[in-house]
Amino acid sequence: MSRPVPSSPTGKHPSTPPAPGPRAKKLPLAGALRLGGLNDTWFKPATGASSAAVVPLFTLLALDRLDLAAYTMAGSLCALYGHNLPYARRARAVLWVILGMVAGVALAMLTSAATDSIPVLIAVGAAMAAVQKTLCESTGIGAPGPVIFAFVSSATLFVPQTFAAVPGHLALTVGAAALSWCVTMAPALVRPTGPERRATARALEAVAAFLRTPAGNPARDRARAAAVTAVHAGWQCLYATGRRTPVRRDLERLLVRAETALAAPHEADAALLEEQAGRTRGTGPLPRPADLDEAALQELAGIDIERARRPRAAHPVLRAFAPGSPLLPVMARAFLGSLLAGLLARELGSDRPYWAIVTAVAIFQTNVTLSWTRAIQRTVGNVVGVGVFALIAPLAHTTPAAIVVLIIVLAFGAEALMPRNYWLGSMCVTPMALLIGEFGGRHGTGPLVGDRVLDTVVGAAAGLVVAFLVTNRRASAELARSLATADAVREETEALLARTGASAVDLERARRRLAATLVALRAAADTAGGEWWQRAVPERRVLDAERAGHRTLAATVTRQGLLATRPAPKDPRPVSPERSHQEDTPV
Repeated sequence: MSRPVPSSPTGKHPSTPPAPGPRAKKLPLAGALRLGGLNDTWFKPATGASSAAVVPLFTLLALDRLDLAAYTMAGSLCALYGHNLPYARRARAVLWVILGMVAGVALAMLTSAATDSIPVLIAVGAAMAAVQKTLCESTGIGAPGPVIFAFVSSATLFVPQTFAAVPGHLALTVGAAALSWCVTMAPALVRPTGPERRATARALEAVAAFLRTPAGNPARDRARAAAVTAVHAGWQCLYATGRRTPVRRDLERLLVRAETALAAPHEADAALLEEQAGRTRGTGPLPRPADLDEAALQELAGIDIERARRPRAAHPVLRAFAPGSPLLPVMARAFLGSLLAGLLARELGSDRPYWAIVTAVAIFQTNVTLSWTRAIQRTVGNVVGVGVFALIAPLAHTTPAAIVVLIIVLAFGAEALMPRNYWLGSMCVTPMALLIGEFGGRHGTGPLVGDRVLDTVVGAAAGLVVAFLVTNRRASAELARSLATADAVREETEALLARTGASAVDLERARRRLAATLVALRAAADTAGGEWWQRAVPERRVLDAERAGHRTLAATVTRQGLLATRPAPKDPRPVSPERSHQEDTPV
């Protein structure tokens, strides 16, 4: 039986929605096309996709069978996934990506062989895109998400096919996909702990960024939430390694140091954490924090955290399709938006309505506000991309080898530029997709450019209309549940702290569960905050719940005694009423 959730100070149930009714939100324009910085793994999917495509494409070029390149590219694109995962988990995740890609290609080819009805093909493509979107969201596979699956499967639907040719074409996809798996796993031979080191470095950097945010700054709460999320992701990455190697133990020490810095920010040194992050991200020896309690660390090292963390929950895929799942409105949006986009594009004379389907799928994000921003980025990137295609088309048509080389270069450029802004990556993706279509036979540049622009505009417009009309009211309900869960878990943790005989296992389990709850609360608040026609997000309640949870989390770290005891530095600043209520006040 679940325990009752305590009432709020106002007497209302914590999950009671706020008084204001549903309302529309402003849609942002500023910043949609602003360029950001590169992430620390930008080169991995870029080199992975291009490396996985080289051997199949040049083999087909030597055999003079580039008309089959679309099937090998379907397998090569699997190399875009899994680069942030540790290798043990990556091996399984990319295998599931390959199985999903092969299943989508097989279903698309069988459908194409069975019917030539354009409305039926559009409906099947929309249904596949909706399922692919839901699966990618539920499993958290990460970028590039469902867009690659939707592009490959919907494009395959519109390629004329026969049942006799399906096994051979599918074998090409499987062979290229197997090579993609090898490409994504190859770095393990050189740097087997690279993903874990990067995840730990991100956690240290996020905590340092929080420490550098002045108290009283409105961004401080966001910075703390980002730091807790990064530390939680670091632990999740270490959990996936399985064995407790000497390197993993050193990484655990660094994550513990990050958590103790969050618990006692006035005693932490942001510059030192940044320096340790730089050394962790590199290839040299890992730094060893000197201010951690060795006895407490040894006690922590003896806990099987992964088993003690929480009971095994239902598989995320099963939860995604279960009644009441917050992803069901997302799936409905993807299906209706893709279907509407494909049918409208066909009615307007497009020969390739699957481009409109892919555009609609690509713009659907976790909420309407983000979908609006992605629609702007997608439209601008595609329009610029068709201009790039028009410029390079004469070169591409000089020889088949030129098309192969250009596709490999564009594949690298797309993934290298995508982290800076989606529109910049789309500028390379668009000509690459158009060139892949040229393998089946040369088409006029003018008609291709016209169709692509038409399908982009239609897909973006149809997707946005459906996103606005199909409201995701479950986002508010999910936020209410997350708030109630955060309150309950925090109170359970505080009750555990009040016990003098609490074991190290219980404290560690409580700390991990509370951190995961706070991460889920922030994600739910961000999702609900960008939805249209929802009740206003209780921002004050969310902020209060986060601050209370962070204080309890800090108290739990302090209770575990992970930081060596030392005199606290004197603060020369006078105590003001504002400072007495800061989130860093000890519990």
